[in-house]
Amino acid sequence: MAIFIVRHSTTYRYEHEVRLGRHQLMARPRDSFDQRLIDFSLDVTPKPSEVRWLHDVFGNCVAHIEFDRASDYLRFDCEIKVDHTPENAPDFRIEDYATDHPFTYHDEEAPDLAPYVQRWFSDPEDHVGRWLDTFLTRGTKRPTGQLLMTLNEAISDGFAYDRRTAPGTQIPSTTLELRKGTCRDFAVLMIEAARSLGFAARFITGYIYVPDRDGPTWLGGGATHAWCQIYVPGSGWVEFDPTNGIVGNRDLIRVAVARIPSQAIPLFGTYWGSREDELGMNVEVNVKTASALL
Repeated sequence: MAIFIVRHSTTYRYEHEVRLGRHQLMARPRDSFDQRLIDFSLDVTPKPSEVRWLHDVFGNCVAHIEFDRASDYLRFDCEIKVDHTPENAPDFRIEDYATDHPFTYHDEEAPDLAPYVQRWFSDPEDHVGRWLDTFLTRGTKRPTGQLLMTLNEAISDGFAYDRRTAPGTQIPSTTLELRKGTCRDFAVLMIEAARSLGFAARFITGYIYVPDRDGPTWLGGGATHAWCQIYVPGSGWVEFDPTNGIVGNRDLIRVAVARIPSQAIPLFGTYWGSREDELGMNVEVNVKTASALL
């Protein structure tokens, strides 16, 4: 068990005052048996006219933030404290019918899992399938847990991490061509590969704890993180982080789950003004253990 403290600050700056519109924030972690939210605070500057919380279609906590004024800057400061219980090793307790792949989800679960099995990105040339053929023999019986770990490792070991500030996510064929990408790109590649094999998979956004960055001083330069979950009968939604080769929830703090990445954007919003008014955005994320701050 560990107590993680997250500080997440996002600042927008504008050349001239702009009229601020609605912003949507996903930063409040999900409560679960392995992750208990102890505290969450949100401070917005300038002061909003309204902050309204709701649950989206996936059960994520989403803040709708409204403004009634103009400003040349906008800042969101979140501080999060979670009680995190790690899984240090995968525990694949799989139903007998699904111990080997391929298998078919049982009728009572299949309708609910169907949207997560359906592929999202068009792949008419089967780039994902041809990549899978380089290390898997499709259609051949293979232990389900072993197959998923092999897929996770194939991305972790075979692709280079490339920090990209541009918004959005690469399509899987681009990631396969470049052999590099961001955590979001790797999560999407694993999701699409898993779905092509008949698995239900979903996108996760949140934070990752990096021990090398822990200590009494708050240092900038961090970022949000993305990974995925795959539904394994008997084990439920199992987490896979193909960027770091992690299986299970170790060091991962879940904030939001979604079917596709565009449904889990941490922060976005609108303003009235010209495109040239925007001077840029600065994001600082720090994740520490409570013990490091003592």
